[in-house]
Amino acid sequence: MDEDYLRDLFASVGPITIRRMFGGQGIYCADGIFAVVAFDRLYVKGDARSSPAYEAAGMQRWGYENPKTGKVSMMPYWQVPDEALEDAEAMAPWADLAVQTARRARK
Repeated sequence: MDEDYLRDLFASVGPITIRRMFGGQGIYCADGIFAVVAFDRLYVKGDARSSPAYEAAGMQRWGYENPKTGKVSMMPYWQVPDEALEDAEAMAPWADLAVQTARRARK
């Protein structure tokens, strides 16, 4: 995704760093990675405390299937709702939850 777009979308977080990773992008704040772009989709970081809010909003968890084993691995990231992709104000609560998750992961 366009880096200027991501910076505008996550303005509520403050300064962010965007790094290429695995054909996508990792999005970092001072507390660590809090979001990723994979397969042209934006995901925010989740854990046991933040995931219930994501589930309640109908957000889908990122999973991928291992082509060799057929096993599906679930990643700790949740796809951002479409309306949050269009408005930094709508993104702010999801970004805040993801930053809190990144902060907890550092401890």
